[in-house]
This record gives sequence, C-alpha cells and structure tokens, in this order.
Amino acid sequence: LDLTLRHTTEELTRFTDIIDQLDWRRGLILSALREKSFDIKELSAVIGRGGLIRPIPAGVYEVNSRMRYDLRNAQMKHACNLGGLLAAQIAHMAGVKAYIADPPGADEMDDVARITGMPMCPRKSVFHALNQKATARLHCERTGLVYEESNLIVAHMGGGISVGAHRQGKIVDVNNALDGDGPFAPDRAGSIPSSELIKVCFSGQYTREELLKYISSKGGMVAYLGTNSVMQVMERIEQGDQRAKKVLDALCYNVSKQIGAMAAALAGRVDGIILTGGIAYNEPVVNYIREHCAFIAPVTVYPGENELESLVANALAARSSRRSTSNSRESGRPYSRHTETGRPSAGGLFFHEVAQQPEGLEAEEHGKPHIGRRADQELGRKTEEQVSRDRTGRQTHEQVH
Repeated sequence: LDLTLRHTTEELTRFTDIIDQLDWRRGLILSALREKSFDIKELSAVIGRGGLIRPIPAGVYEVNSRMRYDLRNAQMKHACNLGGLLAAQIAHMAGVKAYIADPPGADEMDDVARITGMPMCPRKSVFHALNQKATARLHCERTGLVYEESNLIVAHMGGGISVGAHRQGKIVDVNNALDGDGPFAPDRAGSIPSSELIKVCFSGQYTREELLKYISSKGGMVAYLGTNSVMQVMERIEQGDQRAKKVLDALCYNVSKQIGAMAAALAGRVDGIILTGGIAYNEPVVNYIREHCAFIAPVTVYPGENELESLVANALAARSSRRSTSNSRESGRPYSRHTETGRPSAGGLFFHEVAQQPEGLEAEEHGKPHIGRRADQELGRKTEEQVSRDRTGRQTHEQVH
C-alpha cells in the first residue's frame, strides 16, 4: 500500500507551532488508511522519520518516553520532529513498537571537526543522515564495496545541501545543512562572511526571526532569484538569463569546494563521490561538479532519495536484531538503540505526507518529484530521456511506515 497525503500552505499556516499539527496529521493518516480498508492491527512495526533530537550515533532507535519528550520540546522547530511522535501514536494503537532511523541530528563527527575559531560556536552535525547513509550503502552494494571498509564523500542536494565524509561506516565530518554552514542551497544561506553578517544583524533593518529565516529557509538561491526550484532556474538560463546562470554556477562551485574539503578530511583516500537528492537529476549541475571533482575519485549519481525503502529495512532489522539494546544506564544514551543501519531491502506500507510550502531538511527535492513513488524503485534506474521529461514543484514530506 502506497499512500500520499498533501497539505496546502493555507492548511498549515493556521497552526501556531509545528507541534500543534500532530493530532491533525494523525487523524488524516488514520482516515486515509480506513478509506483503503487497511487495519493498522496488521502492522508489525511503525517507523517514522527522525527529528532534531539530541546528538546520537546513527542507527535504529525505539521511540521511548524520553525521545517523545525531546521531540515535543526540540530547540529547533521542524516538521521532521513529528515523525517519531506520529509513529509512536500509531504504533501504540496497533500494539507494536515504533522506531526512527538515522535522524538529522545523528552525530559521528570527529572531535577535531567540531572546533571553530570561537569556542562558543562549535560546529554541529545536522544533515540528511537518512539519505546519506542509505545511498552510501546502496552504492557499496552495487559496486562491490563494503561500507564499513570504504571512504566515501556523499553530497545530498535538495532544498538544503549536506556534504559528508564517510570513513569506514561513520560520517566523521559534515556541514550543518540547516543552520548556516557549508554550501548555500536553494533556500539555505550556508556559510556567510562573519563580519558582514554581524553588520547586517546590527543594521536595524531585520528582526532576529527574519535573519534566522534567511539562514534556514529564505536564503541561498531563492534570495537571489526569487525561486527555490532548480528546474525553473534552468529554464531561465535556457532563455538567456545570465544572472540565473551565475547564481546556479556559484551553487555548484560551492558544492564542489565542500567536496574538496571532505576529501581533505579523509586524507585524500576517497573510494568514491556520490551525488544524490533531487538536484542530482539536473545534468548541468552534475556535469559541473564532476568536472571540478572527478580528479579526487569517481563520481556516481543516485538522483532522488532512498529513504522510504531504508526506513522499512531498518524497522525490520530492529525487529529481527538479537543484539542487546543500549539504554541510558549502560551507555549514557537517553534512547534505546537497536542496531547500526544498513539492511536488506524490504517491502512495506509506504505513507507520505506532502506540504506545498516547506521549510524542511530532507523534504525538498528540486528537479524530480519522488513523492508517491514506490520506494523499491531503485535510484538511478531512469534513463536520461525519462529524467528529462520530469518536472516538479516544491514539496516537503514526512514518512510513516
């Protein structure tokens, strides 16, 4: 069963806070399942997209009371915080366990990667962990590599852009894709010259909230060109818009520089560079990055995302795992961790929620709609002719399985 729910901007803006949408979204999910005559008692487990909780290693975690508290009271407000809560509520009704896997705050960074020139401003790990891990493992399966023995650079390019250094199964360095670090993106500001930002902050022209939005949802390409759609920008370039070309080139240039930085983090020992996310469907973007980075390692493209299939496989792995479950008293972790990620593919119930106007971390896939497609359609299967016919608007989603 594969279902998609879409939410309009008008529907979402009536809620003061994202957490206020929880009961409404749960009701929509349950109603949609009833309409399809699906009995939730048939579920074996429920897994939702992880939220912006405290830093934890990548892996599969059972949603416990501490996690539910942290999701409800997360310092960073984002729709992904609803994923674990929705999974927990539906799982409770079904009489099964709820999980999340590889949340955006998954943290495996080397300590040296956290230190900046200002002790009060350390670097944080906030990125597209689920898709980065899933796509890296998919690449290793297809190329005969072992993820835990390989060094890879993965660039997820959507509404936000994260570039991670994967060293033998752990992401030891990655830019904060939400909060002002790394390449600028379709609607993220990325790294900004510090003194210039301070001048803007004290100019009196912007409120604190306005500037935070510039960093996380109103900056980057949209601030220059008025659109966060790479497809629209490419159409403007085809019509001779030189400003659009310059901005898109700058986006690609900054991604390439970040890939180079991650190569240095891996001491130059790189087995492969992976481009993923919706922007990776755009051939000129891929060609630009390949031209600038192929000297480091072979560049492979897996456009779109592999998250739904990964979530199902991770839930099955948690259910079948015979390992002891870590708890806070044993390891200092507040959540129950079942297993490392990276499981065999599996089918399941795929459930999507889509909003027309996102401010999301994983949600935006520019250049190719992935919402409503079966997750077992493996990445990279489409021909160039098929890809060239694809068009999309701006979307955000969370998954409940």
